[in-house]
Order: sequence, then C-alpha cells, then structure tokens
Amino acid sequence: MSDGVVVAESGKGRYQQEVRIGQHRLRADEPASMGGNDSGPAPFDFLLTALGTCTAMTLRMYAERKGLALRHVSVALQHEKIEIDGVRRDRIERRISLDGDLNPAERQRLLEIAEKCPVHRSLSQPLLIASSLEPAIEAPVACTD
Repeated sequence: MSDGVVVAESGKGRYQQEVRIGQHRLRADEPASMGGNDSGPAPFDFLLTALGTCTAMTLRMYAERKGLALRHVSVALQHEKIEIDGVRRDRIERRISLDGDLNPAERQRLLEIAEKCPVHRSLSQPLLIASSLEPAIEAPVACTD
C-alpha cells in the first residue's frame, strides 16, 4: 500500500490535476464536455478503476489460493446517475468476465468473492471522510507525455 495520494492543480488546464501515489505519477482532468482538456481520466474514472482493479485482483488471489482454473479476468464498469423515489443516486454497473475451465458453482462463488473485494466493501457501506485544512503542500512532479 502507498503512503497516500497527493493531488494538486497542474496549472496547465482549467481542471487538470497532477497525482502522486508513491513513485507513480498520474494526471486527472475533466472531459472537454465538462470544461476540461481531457488530458487524463476524470475523477469517477479513477473510482471505477479502483473498483475494477480491486475486483480483478481479489478474484485472481482467490482463484490461485483455491486452485481454480481461471485463465483471465476482466471487469468492465460504467457509472451513471439514476433517480430512485425522487432521489438522485450513483449507480455503478460492473460486468465481470471469467475465462477458464470453471463449473457453474465455481463461477457463482467467484461472483460472491467479487462482492467482498475491499473497495466494493468500502463503497457499499457508509463511508467516513475526515476533511481538514492544512498548510500548502508541495505540488506533485508533473507527468511527462
């Protein structure tokens, strides 16, 4: 696990952000339709990425531990806003593809395991976010194209 994430405006676009995660450097932005330059994934894209990667990694770890014949995992995700009883809610559709010689019971068990990945669990329960104001921090080193 990293020492945390630092996000700071890049100064190179209206919404463009530089992201530092340990030794990794990423860029985030909004699409042009939202006033950004589309120079990187949007915030919800990163959220979907977290859920998708955690799902695939959790399934791979479980399959290895149980000796399942899982050859390949892929996870496709989409986010949308929907209305339920007059309240706007976020909805994530997660489509999991499992390639391998798996019987129906193994496939069903892998779906159950996907529901237990740590990011899924975090997003599925009330999440506490503690915010505070801090002194200015050093901006991350810029991404290179």
